[in-house]
Amino acid sequence: MRIDLHSHSDASDGTQPPADVVRRARERGLDVLALTDHDTVAGHREAAAALPGGLTLVPGMELSCRRGDQGIHLLAYLFDPAEPELRAECVRLREARETRARLTVERLAELGVPVTWTQVAELAAGGPVGRPHIARAMVAAGAIAAPDLAFTPEWIGTGGRAHVNRYALDPVRAVRLLRAAGGVPVLAHPKAARRGPVVPDEWIAELAGAGLFGVEADHLDHDGPARARLRGLAAELGLAVTGSSDDHGELTGHRLGCETTDPEVYERLVAEATGAAPISAS
Repeated sequence: MRIDLHSHSDASDGTQPPADVVRRARERGLDVLALTDHDTVAGHREAAAALPGGLTLVPGMELSCRRGDQGIHLLAYLFDPAEPELRAECVRLREARETRARLTVERLAELGVPVTWTQVAELAAGGPVGRPHIARAMVAAGAIAAPDLAFTPEWIGTGGRAHVNRYALDPVRAVRLLRAAGGVPVLAHPKAARRGPVVPDEWIAELAGAGLFGVEADHLDHDGPARARLRGLAAELGLAVTGSSDDHGELTGHRLGCETTDPEVYERLVAEATGAAPISAS
């Protein structure tokens, strides 16, 4: 069984509609796919309606968290999206995401980059606007050659000239909110140094005490030592280890299934969830 527990559609900052994401997942030989768009469950209905035979959909979300100046991402699986407190926080997060995007576009304009809010919003196609949409607009404007070049100190990377912080949840509170909504939380790419500061071991231990289920160790942004460190830490703390593609469609080279999760870990995850259940094609 091949299981990928982290993917994105154009409901947030991926490039393909949810229906295309699940179709591609099956074409890549996956048996289980989690759709985990940023701070939204907007793509779940379309993905479920388009499920090809043989593929199971795990409804999920990638929740934006922050501690101090450091952003942290928390993968949330099989929670109840109607739980009032979690739902209210997701609305607040999406509103904060748009405010940051607008301010970022303004800063880029001040730096001479001819990107407009209209262009960025069109790339988002009605979904939450994220920095990858801004990066794609910068490519279209000729300011950079490829989207990943936007995420540097020169532009919109953490601490960059056009970077803007935004509201996000404290990760401990986020873990507790997700558990209260019947969900199962996993820390996304916590040792991905190329993305900025890594999540300290003591924070991961704190999250484990709050109810964290696992850590995403097998991720393309983790080198061998980072994976080994996370596996050792997970063993110490009693956490599960997951593997995922973090596919964003064209932005990441259509890499669904490049990293996968052990079926036994997946079974444990499903067994702990009380907010929702995996969806199979009818």
